[in-house]
Amino acid sequence: MIRHLTAADYKTMPWANGKGVTVEMLKVEDNGQLVWRLSRASVVENGDFSIFPGIERNLTVITGPGFDLVGAGLHLHARPLLPVAFAGDTPIRAEGVSAASDDFNVMTARNLRRPEVAVITGSARLRGGDMLAVYALAASMADGIALQANDLFLSDQPCTLSGQMIAVRLYR
Repeated sequence: MIRHLTAADYKTMPWANGKGVTVEMLKVEDNGQLVWRLSRASVVENGDFSIFPGIERNLTVITGPGFDLVGAGLHLHARPLLPVAFAGDTPIRAEGVSAASDDFNVMTARNLRRPEVAVITGSARLRGGDMLAVYALAASMADGIALQANDLFLSDQPCTLSGQMIAVRLYR
């Protein structure tokens, strides 16, 4: 299975807390329960993140200076191109927002193996199996398919990649 998604395939929706919008690129559900969701959002001010019970989150700042994620016993530095993981049902807030930062988000059901998230610059060959999602940060190539910035490439086959992208291995 190979799919190439572009902005025309994405859906824009308000955040659960009403403080911003999300561009949802991929959402997979099973019996009405979230399995995976890949999205992009902008953090423009300090504030609470939405709560997602039973969900594991991974966030990678893709533009802007980044910010801190702060909650009870938790302090993560969300910096450009450094993925950070946290529980979706932990109250957490963005702090230290000095300018707008766009981020790429991966949400998975807690009962699944946590996704592997890596920023790739240059070339890579990734194994098949499971689900591989590749989000292009700039013009890139995935198995000979030209990707523009913000395109999403999905495959369960081995993939040869080149460019600048975020690769996510999702498990069932």
